[in-house]
Amino acid sequence: MAITFGKGSLLLLLTLVATLAINQAETIIVGGSEGWRYGYDYNDWAAKHGPFYINDTLVFKYPPPSDTVRPHNVYLLPNLYSFLNCDFRGAKLLAGPNQGEGYGFSYVLTEVRPNYFASGEGNGDDCKKGMMKFVAIPFYRLYP
Repeated sequence: MAITFGKGSLLLLLTLVATLAINQAETIIVGGSEGWRYGYDYNDWAAKHGPFYINDTLVFKYPPPSDTVRPHNVYLLPNLYSFLNCDFRGAKLLAGPNQGEGYGFSYVLTEVRPNYFASGEGNGDDCKKGMMKFVAIPFYRLYP
């Protein structure tokens, strides 16, 4: 026995599924309780806390710079080469050193594409030596 849908019913069903998928979006604190800090392996964190999905929100939390806290920021790097080499030419600054305190800086994953994140502070030292970089490739949720 086959199930059949009229055009209106199919459209309603697809709209319902899409709405449920959007409602399933999650808010994810980058680094969990570690936050966004120098010396933490964010590639390992991303591998253990993925996959990420369209409309998920990544929250970068980090304290403002002070005499005892080094500054951090959040860049979106343009490509894999830039990511691998911590090359910030052509990168987009998403959040400066003072934007990670309190509720943190939020970034919504809106496209199925690699999102290369890194901190460029210390002339790229955060990225190169401090492991403050990771990639998030969001997927579509196929079910609610």
